Amino acid sequence: MTAPVYDLHCDVLLKLAEEKGADFEKGIQLDAGLPQLKRGGARLQFFAVFLEPDVPPEKTFSEAVRQVDLFHEVVARTPGMVFIDDWRKLAQLKEGDIGCVLTLEGAEPIHHDLSRMSYFYDRGVRSLGLTWNQANLTADGIGETRGAGLTSFGKEVVQWNTERGVLTDVSHLSVQGVYDVLSLDAYALATHSNAKSVCGHRRNLSDDQLKMLFEKKGLCGLVYNPPFVIDGADANLDDLLAHTEHMLELGGENCIALGSDFDGIEEKVEGLSDASGHRVLQERLKSVFGVDITEKISWKNAHEFLLRAGK
Repeated sequence: MTAPVYDLHCDVLLKLAEEKGADFEKGIQLDAGLPQLKRGGARLQFFAVFLEPDVPPEKTFSEAVRQVDLFHEVVARTPGMVFIDDWRKLAQLKEGDIGCVLTLEGAEPIHHDLSRMSYFYDRGVRSLGLTWNQANLTADGIGETRGAGLTSFGKEVVQWNTERGVLTDVSHLSVQGVYDVLSLDAYALATHSNAKSVCGHRRNLSDDQLKMLFEKKGLCGLVYNPPFVIDGADANLDDLLAHTEHMLELGGENCIALGSDFDGIEEKVEGLSDASGHRVLQERLKSVFGVDITEKISWKNAHEFLLRAGK
């Protein structure tokens, strides 16, 4: 299988920030370092800025900036990596290039100040997940028992994103928050979520949410974190494909993508120990769903969605 791979989520930047000795170019202590990405056929990789929940509010901006700096100084400067700050640049990627996209997972560093969002935009952030699992000033996350949706400020942020072709990621939002984003005119996607009907983890999306996402021509990136793949058992490729099949049944043929969550997960799906495993997954997808569906999931669906956001 030679189709390229677009992966909508990894946590390499957190590893580079926190683990002494992690090396992107050599792939040391990483699941999605350059060698693994190359072996897995990567053509586009999203790199998330993520802060641990215990970072004090007064330090969230500076800590996020530190990871943004790592992205530019380490990842984007590595030979073979191409910084993507305009979706139209995807058409310029050559064979062997790997595009890198900077994303923000959680709006805590913005606080209540859209000028900070402008700062991150100017540094290249092109996708924003409003929350992780907790609540913040934009919305409730899926771990917040209150279960509220977007705040007035959160709706301002989504509108701000939409006007600039910045994606709004619903993967960690509360149930109501997902519906709120999808009800707005937004470039909405779930970068790393599976189907709750197949695995009941709170981080997965219900059939109603998936249908609404697909009707909006959004994306859902299949996530490789075993607790999101199967309830209470070791996960294998067939378990991940069960989510694919279910999403196809819901009308997601042109909306399913990949969102590995490499370097942000401790457990692994059998056969997907690092980003080189994308090739193994592609072969399994091809054997079950055929070449056309496999190429759509691997890259075409994401590519077409991102080009729409770039218009």
